[in-house]
Amino acid sequence: MQTKLYKFDTKVQYLKYKVLREVAREAWNGTLLENILDIPKIIVPGKEPTMRCCVYKERAILEERVKIAMGGDKSNPNVIQVIDIACDECPMGGYEVTNACRGCLAHRCQDACKRGAISFDHNQKAVIDKTKCVECGMCAKVCPYTAIMNFKRPCVNACKVKAISMNEDKAATIDNEKCISCGACVYQCPFGAITDKSFIINVIDLIQKSENNSKYKVYAVVAPTIASQFSYAKLGQVVKGIKELGFHSVVEAALGADMVAFSEGRELAEKGFLTSSCCPAFVDYIKKNHPDMVENISHNLSPMASIAQYIKKTDPDCKIVFMGPCTAKKMEFQKEEVHPYIDSVITFEELQALFDSKDINITELGEELLDNASYYGRIFARCGGLSDAVQESLKEQGIEFDLKATSCNGIEECRVALIKKSKNLTDSNFIEGMACVGGCIGGAGCLTHGEKNKAEVDKYGEEAHEKTITDAISMVTML
Repeated sequence: MQTKLYKFDTKVQYLKYKVLREVAREAWNGTLLENILDIPKIIVPGKEPTMRCCVYKERAILEERVKIAMGGDKSNPNVIQVIDIACDECPMGGYEVTNACRGCLAHRCQDACKRGAISFDHNQKAVIDKTKCVECGMCAKVCPYTAIMNFKRPCVNACKVKAISMNEDKAATIDNEKCISCGACVYQCPFGAITDKSFIINVIDLIQKSENNSKYKVYAVVAPTIASQFSYAKLGQVVKGIKELGFHSVVEAALGADMVAFSEGRELAEKGFLTSSCCPAFVDYIKKNHPDMVENISHNLSPMASIAQYIKKTDPDCKIVFMGPCTAKKMEFQKEEVHPYIDSVITFEELQALFDSKDINITELGEELLDNASYYGRIFARCGGLSDAVQESLKEQGIEFDLKATSCNGIEECRVALIKKSKNLTDSNFIEGMACVGGCIGGAGCLTHGEKNKAEVDKYGEEAHEKTITDAISMVTML
């Protein structure tokens, strides 16, 4: 089994992968519905629990994971979904007084609290009244012993848009009005209780229908982040493996990035100020939190949608599947302006599951070339890459414009940049927003996460045959 050749960042990812792999295997065989109840037993074959209090709870949770692997709760429009029965082990969190409290005479914590939430017990140790505490954190700031700590649930800590709270059963709940589907909570939840819905069955269905009646071809559009994933094999082998799955052709989304950079440079020069449109989570954040700045969002489609739009112009009957690191792309492709061009989206986690569901060992395959884009299109995958590409596009088009870009590394930096611009506290004329820390290389759907991914993406960019954006775009007609 190929799983020994690579390692996921966490055991939660590995468990998720195993469910996806088994669901995909049954879907390929056409036996999913009749064998659906056997999948939890395949993953947890014994009678002893390996992850939870009892094997019965493990399998009950696995049954929910299977449902999400099959598309999840259709009544919930969000692709991020909570498995309630898996979310029961985390403390509620909040500010707590630790054993480091010395019962000092200064009582700075009590003086700093405007709500009267702090008192002292018979040992003069501080005690916080949760019914009065508003989580302002002032007590923690003034404590000389750092004895007051803020214990947040991992999902709450990960969600920078404050979309997660707890319901009456102490399980996480997501406010879809605030959620931007970035998937940060998915990656950070230690129990895997928050996860993203999968469209893996839809993709298998597209491929099988294509093979059975040949009415259309299925294209794979791969994100440039692919260069930092599947490190156990060569990129050319990954491309070959995708074709072995039944895809007709593999195209770089980075070529769409070249197209976006070229167009975005002109639009920026015409309008004087833009926010980027490449990251769907960032775009969603603007719409939900800064509606007054919606008109400043670049009118370009994302690189994924831009290249798919071109492919469908040349092959109107084709189907296109995007493969990348991003859970927010699963929301983007369903939007009215994007769905005509993208038929489905899967993450790299799901692509690995697809390989193994058909027992495709990509390390044993030959290589196929993936070379459609320029250096600048490929570096879109990391924070700062888009700004560099826009600068290059201005240069190549001979447009004189003093670019003052702000590259935002994560949604917190996006929030600060947007607030500063709305209050005229910055002269920045281009805000590159990346909801994930590091950019797309930090996406929740990556096999691996880390700083090394940035180096791999830059190396991938340097290997591009097309050294300019103009040259890359001229290759579009040759697809």
